[in-house]
Amino acid sequence: MKEVIEAANANWPGAMSFEEYKAISVRFADEGKTSGLDQSASMVEYSRLNAHRLKRIDKTVALNTSTVEELSAIKETQTWIVFSETWCGDAAQNMPILAKMAAVNPLIDFKVLLRDEHPDLMKHFLTNGGKSIPKLAAFNEKNELLFTWGPRPEAAQEMVMDYKHSPEPKKPYTEFVVEVQKWYAKDKGQSIQQEFVSLINEGVKA
Repeated sequence: MKEVIEAANANWPGAMSFEEYKAISVRFADEGKTSGLDQSASMVEYSRLNAHRLKRIDKTVALNTSTVEELSAIKETQTWIVFSETWCGDAAQNMPILAKMAAVNPLIDFKVLLRDEHPDLMKHFLTNGGKSIPKLAAFNEKNELLFTWGPRPEAAQEMVMDYKHSPEPKKPYTEFVVEVQKWYAKDKGQSIQQEFVSLINEGVKA
């Protein structure tokens, strides 16, 4: 825990707001770039698509009454740090919802860190040994870890794991990604909200 606290303290200055993250997503899309270490044409194209997706979902997503009630009941200061990159489709789908949930309660400070720029903190929040994103880590005012979430809702994560472990030959990854995006469109942010309500009910709420 001490190592995580020290890494969190060291990385806070590099965190940005969700509005700043949206702005760099648009800027990278306009400049034909992406965030992260991989500047391949495919990653640049993902960033372009995600800039539009991020903007659309941010405008259309709505929170449930139960979600708002649970988040409003939090009584102690929290910082929600989300690791992301602009090329990540799951981040584009989930971050607008995460940001709206955080905005419900002024005690929650929502920040974004680019994964590849903060490896010393990201290494503490791996998923099955990998640096999957988006990954949210919530801390209290002492920078002690409260809970984590990510990289995607459980149902979508099951889809990803089933695909990874399915035998060859299997459908191209590009086709599988379309299936995941269709799942997000049908789910409309319900799963992620339910999962956060469960996290709060399990003791996150003071």
